[in-house]
Amino acid sequence: MRVVLQRVAEASVTVDSVRVSAIGKGLLLLVGIEPDDGPGDLEWLAGKIARMRIFPDDAGLMNRSVTEAGGELIAVSQFTLFASTKKGNRPSFIRAAGPDHAEPLYRRFCETLEKETGKPVGRGVFGADMKVHLLNDGPVTIVIDSHNRE
Repeated sequence: MRVVLQRVAEASVTVDSVRVSAIGKGLLLLVGIEPDDGPGDLEWLAGKIARMRIFPDDAGLMNRSVTEAGGELIAVSQFTLFASTKKGNRPSFIRAAGPDHAEPLYRRFCETLEKETGKPVGRGVFGADMKVHLLNDGPVTIVIDSHNRE
């Protein structure tokens, strides 16, 4: 699994002109899933994200987690995180898991993140054409891959 984590001042997801999720200060998570991803990947990622200290403390240093900072979360499934651009000019997405595998893992990832943080996780609509609005804070953008574990 791969997550692009963005610290935001606000974020929202809209589908067919209907806002389906919105947060203030917190994290927007773009979540990509590969065919060989499983429960161990999502549990490791959820724990890592819940404890990641990327919010400022009183001295302005990045020392607080999303829960310590009182932040909110939105997770959006995004198969394009596994695009291959090696050949030609049109990306290939064969490294991304199909919906039968990816959707249950995405849902379980969100549920696990809710347990880890004690906070609800806003969601996009799996497989929908979504409009994601965000106001990046910092900017702070971090890519985490469960296969690299770094």
